[in-house]
Amino acid sequence: MPGPISGRRRRAAWCVAMLLPCVLLTTGATAPPAVRGGGSGAAAPTWRPCEEEAQRGFECATLDVPLDYDRPVGESIDLALIRRRATGPSERLGSLFFNPGGPGGAGTHALPAWYERYFPAELRERFDIVSWDPRGVGRSTAVRCFGSAEEATAWWARQPAGFPVGEKERQAWFAGRAELAKGCKQRAAKLLPYVSTPDSARDLDRLRQAVGDEQLSYWGISYGTFLGAVYANLFPDKVGGLLLDGNVDPLGYADGAMTAPARLTTALRMGSDLGSAATLDQFLDLCGQGPASRCAFSARSPGATRTKLTTLMERLRRRPVGDWTYAKTVDTVRSSLYFVTPGWTDAAETLQTLWQGRAPSLPAAPESTAYPGFEQEAAVVCSESPNPRVLSRYAELDAFSAARAGDLGRRWVGDYEWCGQWPATAAHRYTGPWNRPTAHPILVVNPTYDPATSYRAAEVMARELADARLLTLQGYGHTALVNPSTCVNRYAVRYFITGALPPAGATCRQDTPPFGPAEATKPTMPTGGIAAGGGGLAEARIH
Repeated sequence: MPGPISGRRRRAAWCVAMLLPCVLLTTGATAPPAVRGGGSGAAAPTWRPCEEEAQRGFECATLDVPLDYDRPVGESIDLALIRRRATGPSERLGSLFFNPGGPGGAGTHALPAWYERYFPAELRERFDIVSWDPRGVGRSTAVRCFGSAEEATAWWARQPAGFPVGEKERQAWFAGRAELAKGCKQRAAKLLPYVSTPDSARDLDRLRQAVGDEQLSYWGISYGTFLGAVYANLFPDKVGGLLLDGNVDPLGYADGAMTAPARLTTALRMGSDLGSAATLDQFLDLCGQGPASRCAFSARSPGATRTKLTTLMERLRRRPVGDWTYAKTVDTVRSSLYFVTPGWTDAAETLQTLWQGRAPSLPAAPESTAYPGFEQEAAVVCSESPNPRVLSRYAELDAFSAARAGDLGRRWVGDYEWCGQWPATAAHRYTGPWNRPTAHPILVVNPTYDPATSYRAAEVMARELADARLLTLQGYGHTALVNPSTCVNRYAVRYFITGALPPAGATCRQDTPPFGPAEATKPTMPTGGIAAGGGGLAEARIH
């Protein structure tokens, strides 16, 4: 949601580019479950040990749900589920559902990758931790606009890295997205109208029922906060504990009719570009305050470090260093800001290597037959969140966002150009109200400097919900979960176990500050530029 980018990491950039952290799909080359006729969606899942080595200790299952909840006994689709049973079964309280963001984040991949590193031990003891691949994603009945993983990967390789720079690249960018839209219309037309957030919220309530919980306990990050907010307003009496971490501005995301011309992209309405710019300013300030031994890109003062970055970007616009173009470098910097450790240190080292006129060395990307699923995040966002349909508008927005947010603003505009030619509109959208009284209060958490979902967006979320408390993480990066704070985790444990909220105005700090001591084991983090999206936070240094 969330170091340098190479082969697979470049293919991952779409996920990190949107709202958060999402995860590289590990679906193999076989076809995903198809839309089927006549399903009722009533059967409970049968849990079995997961088959993949990375999922050892987890149980997997599928759940049959309606394609269209307006026709609950009509066609059906499959959801891929994963869970880890409570480590203290005698003290078990129920299930805690986790959504890794995106949209397009595959829970069957994210949960095993993050379970032991990020989830507090007390929650693992008291709850089964459950996740799933949302409809349209990963191992669930999935949106696939290409005939094979190889075809999808070849298409991605033809696209300009990061975002288009100049008229020639912009024409190639638009042509590529037209090709994608055509493939999606041909291969996924039946599914595309039914992958919206309210559809997933109804799936989530089916999942709650399937595990036998009377009310929902849920930790959603990035786009998962929007899903949680929609759930809370569709099923307010079923809200047990909802923790929304790294918050989407629900008004900005859902604002406007899909049939009316959109003036701004989703990200610009939500201020994601401004959040990235503010976080980058902090990166440069903190880097410049220390010596090069602590931050490799330091020029020994914040102002000099900022000037150094500007000079480097201007140099890269004139002449790339190997395959490191201006756009690829911007893309890398943005994705690196998602994780303080080791992302900020990695970004400083990458920038310093480029400053010295050398291309950063990258580890070889592992071979994979996985279907990359670039289009799966677009399938959700472009169908339910208004974005300009006139392609020339994106060139105007590129200049607009660069003027207000600098280089990173261009990357946020490029993320949503997928929507300019998207071939479907959601059959079910949710645009409010957001203030339906819930059975229990909601806990909203956000870093003060989040490069994807700004602190201002969290203030909007907390204000719009009927009964919510904002817990402030005085820190950096995208979401508190993957930029750990013992303080936040203590409040989260108490909230899920007892229902108690933090005091009004409570604040926490991160365990490891930027450019602090390197950890012995580096955390899982995205390889791409969003999930985000996220879209995304993604696979290990991971769509």
